[in-house]
Amino acid sequence: MIVETQPPRHAYVHVPFCRHRCGYCDFTLVAGRDDLIDRYLAAIGRELERVAEPIAIDTLYLGGGTPSHLGPAGLGRLFDTLGARLRIEAGAEVTVEANPLDVTPELVAALRTAGVTRVSLGGQSLDAATLRALDRDHAPDDVRRAAAWLLAAGFAVSLDVMTAAPGQSLAAVEADLEAAIGLGVDHVSVYCLTWEKGTAFETQRTKGLVQPVEESLERAMFEAAIDRLEAAGFEHYEVSNFARPGGRCRHNEAYWDCRPWEAFGPGAARFDGRTRLTNHRSTTTWMSRVLAGVDATGDVDAMTAEEAARERLVVGLRRREGVGRAAFRAASGFDIDTLAGPSLAGWIDRGLAVDDGVRLRLTREGLLVSDALWAGVLRP
Repeated sequence: MIVETQPPRHAYVHVPFCRHRCGYCDFTLVAGRDDLIDRYLAAIGRELERVAEPIAIDTLYLGGGTPSHLGPAGLGRLFDTLGARLRIEAGAEVTVEANPLDVTPELVAALRTAGVTRVSLGGQSLDAATLRALDRDHAPDDVRRAAAWLLAAGFAVSLDVMTAAPGQSLAAVEADLEAAIGLGVDHVSVYCLTWEKGTAFETQRTKGLVQPVEESLERAMFEAAIDRLEAAGFEHYEVSNFARPGGRCRHNEAYWDCRPWEAFGPGAARFDGRTRLTNHRSTTTWMSRVLAGVDATGDVDAMTAEEAARERLVVGLRRREGVGRAAFRAASGFDIDTLAGPSLAGWIDRGLAVDDGVRLRLTREGLLVSDALWAGVLRP
């Protein structure tokens, strides 16, 4: 069965600049290299030229790095450049990630002028000790001030909260959650600290200088996040994401639906429903290749129809509402049981999933251990 794919109506733009690289970060970025910004903007303009005709966009997401590090003038230049090929539709969701230290009245005004509707604030914590443990360069009051300015200007605001920081206690996480709720934001993303190879944190861990929190405490922290945010009226709609009614991230939902999307910038990955093309991760290499008219693709993941269906099942099950059988068959051309029947039966027997014959979804227990489940579906 051939499943038709639609033209992309979603786009991601990677802005690789940061003031400071945090010790846990392995993202594609350059710190202290603002001298490259002009060259980056020129390269974005050139990369956009592969889009022959302007495409209608329902969601646009600027991630990083730290897009807000470009400042009001730089963001204005970037949006002007994007407008040559990306036509933002009425009612579109336009998100920009921001560091609390970058948020000023001038930046807020520039975001409004650019048509931004949503800001993802990289707060991580509202506790000074936790921010120091995470190697962040802002203070709790910076988060509070940034959120207040953005909310007053009418933006939808999402706040990142990180748990399992070195030395962090359950009480500290609970206090962070209370503080986040008190800000009045529309959306909270809760991430557990991961120890990525090549990061400063991982090097310190291998030397015994810092230690991860115990697995049981890590789980208790995440369960506390679920309980407290749901009690405050947030919907736990995806493993790491919580939203007030109407506050879901539409751009991320496009990813989880496996809809096609465009992407520009170093390390950015675009997807046509079957093949994922990822740009070279090095900012300087990506710029040099694009400006020289050379293909800047670093990795190509060309999936078979069955592999694409398996990935669709996994990302769909990350959502609390799970996967509808009929919709999955229509979108992928495969039946869920054909792809993963034995794995699903095992999950149901262990209380990790429920299946009413119409929709399959993970239970709360299943969501808590979900990362350990996917191998049985992706590599049967």
